[in-house]
Amino acid sequence: MLLNLIPGRRRPSLTALTLVLEAFAPSRPRYLAAMPINLKFQTFAGNPLRSSNSDSTSSPSSALDSLKSFLSGGDAESSAVARVLPFRKGRAWVRSTDSTSDSAPKWSIGWVSPAKVSGIPAESFIYLGSDPEEEAGPVSWAVDVSNAENLHLGLPGDGFGFVDLRTLMVATNWADSDAMGALAIAGHAGALLEWHRTSRFCGHCGSPTASIDSGRRKQCANESCKKKIYPRVDPVWLHPFTYAIIQLFYLLAHHMDYGLEQVVIMLVIDKENDRALLSDQSRLAPRLWTCLAGFIEPGESLEEAVRRETLEETGIEVGEVVYHSSQPWPVGPGSMPCQLMMGFFAYAKTFDIHVDKSELQDAQWYKREDVKKALTYNEYERTYKTTANKVNQICKGLERGQVSAIDLNIGGGDLAPMFVPGPYAIAHHLISSWVHEDTHSSNGLESKQLSSLSNL
Repeated sequence: MLLNLIPGRRRPSLTALTLVLEAFAPSRPRYLAAMPINLKFQTFAGNPLRSSNSDSTSSPSSALDSLKSFLSGGDAESSAVARVLPFRKGRAWVRSTDSTSDSAPKWSIGWVSPAKVSGIPAESFIYLGSDPEEEAGPVSWAVDVSNAENLHLGLPGDGFGFVDLRTLMVATNWADSDAMGALAIAGHAGALLEWHRTSRFCGHCGSPTASIDSGRRKQCANESCKKKIYPRVDPVWLHPFTYAIIQLFYLLAHHMDYGLEQVVIMLVIDKENDRALLSDQSRLAPRLWTCLAGFIEPGESLEEAVRRETLEETGIEVGEVVYHSSQPWPVGPGSMPCQLMMGFFAYAKTFDIHVDKSELQDAQWYKREDVKKALTYNEYERTYKTTANKVNQICKGLERGQVSAIDLNIGGGDLAPMFVPGPYAIAHHLISSWVHEDTHSSNGLESKQLSSLSNL
């Protein structure tokens, strides 16, 4: 069904994938994407930058010509209409400003002038687009400076630093649309740069590849091949809970490789809609419960993967599978830097749990009210502020590396007996949709609308 994901084809849009998934949607009652926080987009979605028309001065080809002119020592004014986001070893150059009163420090993208990276060839730059609301605004680029010599982006402790995307994700105020937009830009840039790093050779003939279309495509340098290569979108089907863990609590176990290639994640619900099946993830964080997840096998549909993984791990048989929403995930393994998370609800046909201990630590049915109590923002807010302070310390030159479990100190104090992934993840919103279904119905909202028509 996902024919547009075949290598060599143009990347499908999220809208196209959504329409494909809607075609599968059964007539069963759906859940609106209820969210305690009214997010316009999932985390890493909602990129405010757009590619300009071909006849515009900010179009990819025109912008690249201007950039080349400046980098070669030509038009100095070209520097004023371009800005660059440097990356080093997968980490973005950001700035963090001190907090005021009780608020957490806020990070922003550390845009630099092309003059700061003038020693890097133009072919290494990746076109990100421009802000459609700023007609004369700068064109945005990204570049990997990992191997650059004599690079001076800023002085130690001046509020700038290289921070990995997963740490930035948790350090982002999900209620701040500008901050969420910055995270989306950084995620898009990081994914494209990582794709460039891992696609240096043609998969057809083995020859080196060259950047074309302002870094948005690559092409085989072999004259007899000339195969064009497009950034691929790897379908990752994440069930609400497990994926959220991977997102929000990667910081608790950042050394682990989750192997997200072709993963499915599903919120399994009983037929009476009063219980959800959650798996114990206390190995990642104390009291953390999430949902089931697994790999999609070759020749398997999304629905089949959900049913198979649920049966293998818990012994529960699943019938109908309903699509909810999707989320880009640009922080997967190096070989899969541009993933798409697809969240679903799965309706259980049987209810006796038989956990495969080689796959799961434990799994239990939880009542709706118990899950609702776990949907508090106490710990999410604390985790966000802790991570934001960590980023601030990194940018001041006082800390290095990513946030650890010790930094977050999850599990201390007077805390709830269980909690679920936070609002950074599609998982949280799948859970919230199910938990607050009755609230929506009592407020006059139609619970039978198509699940894909969420407020995301």
